[in-house]
Amino acid sequence: MPMEDMKNEADAASVVSMALYTVMYPVFNQLEKVNLSAAQTLRAAVIKAEKENPGLTQDIVMKILEKKNVKIDYNESLLRMAADDVEEFMIDRREPEFQELNERARALKHILSTIPDEINDRVGFLQSIKDIASAIKELLDTVNTVFRKYQYRNRRALEQQKKEFVKYSKSFSVTLKTYFRDGKVINVFVSANRLTHQTNMILQAFKTVV
Repeated sequence: MPMEDMKNEADAASVVSMALYTVMYPVFNQLEKVNLSAAQTLRAAVIKAEKENPGLTQDIVMKILEKKNVKIDYNESLLRMAADDVEEFMIDRREPEFQELNERARALKHILSTIPDEINDRVGFLQSIKDIASAIKELLDTVNTVFRKYQYRNRRALEQQKKEFVKYSKSFSVTLKTYFRDGKVINVFVSANRLTHQTNMILQAFKTVV
């Protein structure tokens, strides 16, 4: 397989599971109000299936949309929904630095989710880009603060996740530069979703390891 194809596959794999927590988790939460036991059983089964077959949930969602003849831009819709907090990723520790990490991640995801509304307004979009850059820096600053103040069982895993976040932040910047040349909005949405996913993975890494 050519190197570029391998890179594209890896990029795609980084977000295929977003449908699970962006689309399905809110559905499970609503179902729990009706039948808690059934909803929890369904949630566990879908999470297990997604873990064993990454992208399965996305395929199901796409098939439902196709069957119902719903015409939407999937990547745009996913990005619009991605600002919502995902309880499974939020860090429970009460220390200020960890709560700030939650807040920084929330702020970045919120700004990214506004891209579909801002992208056709050049002035507004340029301001959003500045806000995103600031939010990325603030999130990384908070991550570094946590690194300095606390000890971890598996620091290497956290460092690796930070590297992944930085990689996708730089990729997002490159995508924006390309967009101003070719005008392909879809690439911006896809790249923003990847960055949103990596933001969630930062939270998950600290929640799991710390």
